[in-house]
Amino acid sequence: MSDNHKLDQLAIDAIRVLTAESVQKAKSGHPGLAMGSAALAYELFANQMHYNPKNPAWINRDRFVLSAGHASMLLYSLLYLFDYGLTLDDLKQFRQWDSKTPGHPEYGHTAGVEATTGPLGQGFSMAVGMAMAQAHLGARFNKPGYDLFDHFVYVLSGDGCMMEGITSEAASLAGTLKLGRLIVFYDDNDISIEGNTDVAFTEDVPARFAAYHWQVLEIADGNDRPAIAAAVAAAKADLSRPTLIVVKTAIGFGSPLAGQAKTHGEPLGEENVAKTREMLGWPGREPFDVPAELLAYLKAKTAAIAAAETAWQARYAAYQAAYPEAGAELERCLRLEVPDLLADPEFWSFSGAQATRATSGVCLNRLADRLPNLIGGSADLAPSTKTVLNGKPWFSAEQYDGSNIHFGVREHAMAAAANGIALYGGLRPFCATFFVFSDYLRGSLRLSAIMKVPVIYVLTHDSIGVGEDGPTHEPIEHLAAIRAIPDITVFRPADGKETAAGYVYALQHQGPTCLVLTRQNLPTYAATGPEALKGGYILEDATDPDIILMASGSEVELIVKAAAALREQGVSARVVSMPSMEIFEQQPDSWKEKVLPQAKRRRLAVEAGSSMPWFRYVGLDGQVIGIDRFGASAPANTLFEQFGFTVPNVTEAALALVKKA
Repeated sequence: MSDNHKLDQLAIDAIRVLTAESVQKAKSGHPGLAMGSAALAYELFANQMHYNPKNPAWINRDRFVLSAGHASMLLYSLLYLFDYGLTLDDLKQFRQWDSKTPGHPEYGHTAGVEATTGPLGQGFSMAVGMAMAQAHLGARFNKPGYDLFDHFVYVLSGDGCMMEGITSEAASLAGTLKLGRLIVFYDDNDISIEGNTDVAFTEDVPARFAAYHWQVLEIADGNDRPAIAAAVAAAKADLSRPTLIVVKTAIGFGSPLAGQAKTHGEPLGEENVAKTREMLGWPGREPFDVPAELLAYLKAKTAAIAAAETAWQARYAAYQAAYPEAGAELERCLRLEVPDLLADPEFWSFSGAQATRATSGVCLNRLADRLPNLIGGSADLAPSTKTVLNGKPWFSAEQYDGSNIHFGVREHAMAAAANGIALYGGLRPFCATFFVFSDYLRGSLRLSAIMKVPVIYVLTHDSIGVGEDGPTHEPIEHLAAIRAIPDITVFRPADGKETAAGYVYALQHQGPTCLVLTRQNLPTYAATGPEALKGGYILEDATDPDIILMASGSEVELIVKAAAALREQGVSARVVSMPSMEIFEQQPDSWKEKVLPQAKRRRLAVEAGSSMPWFRYVGLDGQVIGIDRFGASAPANTLFEQFGFTVPNVTEAALALVKKA
């Protein structure tokens, strides 16, 4: 046996031992899959992937996405061994407060983590978005002799990922798009938390993926590194379709508990950790004792791997000289440059009565002319959500340079893919569906917020204004539900200029923005515009107003008309448009006091959704006109009347508050 082979095996065993020791020290974690797939993951990092630990953001690096995020110690061990900056002390702090090694991988927190994973299937689906981004940028910018985007996206998934519905959505899309640079490993160990997977999962996964038009390869022994290398070579040789490599492994391999369900999510126990060291012939006598010889070997190997970036940088410099115009545009894309939209009068130009879904479509098309990296689409609703970029080609297996994406009826995978596109870099993704179907993508939306990636969510048909489609299609609780997610900005504009403000904010903000838009037409107001970037502002005012009326979106029209009716009865009202509570809360106290003075306690909020979010602004003395029951099927005007969203009802409620005081 050669010295290198011995050191390679020592490195694989190091992953297993460090995993067992870290989980044991934390007294919690998931050692099983990490130990079972150690040889597979090591082969990728040591011999198959191109990356540079000193520059984890290199755009043409191979991506490794751990979709089975509970096996995080597998990834942390690799990041330690391959010099990404993690230390043994970091591994010792696994799952502890403020450590670099949290229980599941977190993007932006630990160098080398490509995506926040944990909810099963999410990593797989985000990787599909990454592969889409690579295909798009490659089609646009690669030139003969200058393949700037030619890397691969690798995924490690487990049985749980294969069971989740989002994986099926994303795999179907990836097969349709023929994403040949996507290589997914399925760690098939037949074990989940409740025991053998046969209790709930007996399908033929290879046949399923073959039906999705994937290349499917199978490896009988997850410790057979030559077989793994051969499978990767076969995957790379067929760029006409994505590849699933099914790898049979033993959960908890190397320990006395190998093959047992209890290794999935429990520490092995001190005695079994000691026996694991013995069974593997581990030379370290103390926990976290890694041989210096191994670290030196891997340091030299990593330096050789990192040389791939050096060669790429030389190619990139030559590309810039040979294709200066394309090179300049690529640089703008990679920097995510945003034009000065505040100084662009055309961007803010709207008139007449229009639905905000329509003004959103206008904004998107104006942005498409100004942002070369805008890309996105809808879950089979583009004509209704108004999200087609006119004159731009459609992204497909035949035309990867398209900016319009057909996601199909796959809301959850659509949002996850948008996250993957944003994580990839260089592109500005948006995705769209009816607001009520945000329930179907909520898990991915939540990850957008946790990762703080700037995905734009275009959510139309935002209230009972949907009308005849009835309660299944009328969002009621959705505004409250999405506002409750930390680090998400909800922007519900009252007209075209407020819609434009929502897009400006979304492009400036590091995090997801949800644009919540109407089906029905709304008037254009003279006083709206960039002021909406403060989240809440005075749209109409009166000297020493008797009452403050506040609303978002379509209900702003109601309170404007109600204020006029109140004036006729000798009552003065301040009209506050509140397109975004989150942005308003970020403003200085002086602004919030200017808009909503604490001394003015007679307040009425109006919104065609759950009343709950507004009580923070109306207080104990105010009132909310909202909807705290499901909608109904009828023409929109009938519904608004029946639910009390009329000028007379708003006026009457305001008068009652004034008289009560």
